[in-house]
Amino acid sequence: MAKTWILDTETKGTGARVVPLERRDGEPARKRDELYVPRKRAPRPEPPAAPKPARRFKVVEVVSGRVLAEDVETRGAVEVLSDVRSIVDVHVSVWQPERERWRMLGLDELRALWDFRSA
Repeated sequence: MAKTWILDTETKGTGARVVPLERRDGEPARKRDELYVPRKRAPRPEPPAAPKPARRFKVVEVVSGRVLAEDVETRGAVEVLSDVRSIVDVHVSVWQPERERWRMLGLDELRALWDFRSA
């Protein structure tokens, strides 16, 4: 029976050698290792999002069109609203940085801000 030979590349260094597929004692000349497949890496945690900037408000008196406050935070807007007689006497707008413009609050949003006056 003819011997089958294989190229053994498990040697250290730069060389490889030809060895018989089976040794005389019947053992394989080289044990085949199972294919190693590394585990998928755990996804890296996303960096924490930057904190949102404080909302900026603009309060305008309806009748005269006079600006009562501009570019104030929530606390400043509530303080200005505490001096206003009625909710319908003012227009309140909020700054939208992504659109770079003022957006007037709807009545439900204005009412939520208005309710903080007494708190």
